[in-house]
Amino acid sequence: MFKAGDVVLAFVPFVDSLQIKRRPAVVLFEEMGNVVVAGITSNAAMKGIPFLKSDGAAVDSIIKPNYLFTIPESQIQKRLMGLSPEKRKQVFDALSKRLSALLN
Repeated sequence: MFKAGDVVLAFVPFVDSLQIKRRPAVVLFEEMGNVVVAGITSNAAMKGIPFLKSDGAAVDSIIKPNYLFTIPESQIQKRLMGLSPEKRKQVFDALSKRLSALLN
């Protein structure tokens, strides 16, 4: 079982193709074997939350709060690390900002 804020190595789908590739992702929540994750990319040109080597990333990366997927727990290979409380708050704030449109 994985918990919110875990950085995992998982097989995630790509939006622009039918391919599934092994990539890092941040666990947002898990329920009944389904895990909602936010993708992580090393493409520094992407928008999102910086996730740097100083945060524990293997390479400077971006957490993409606009790149969310629900995957079965079986598609997660392993837990890599946990986000710091500060980085978890940044993810929460970014997601809250996007979801606040539901209230309007």
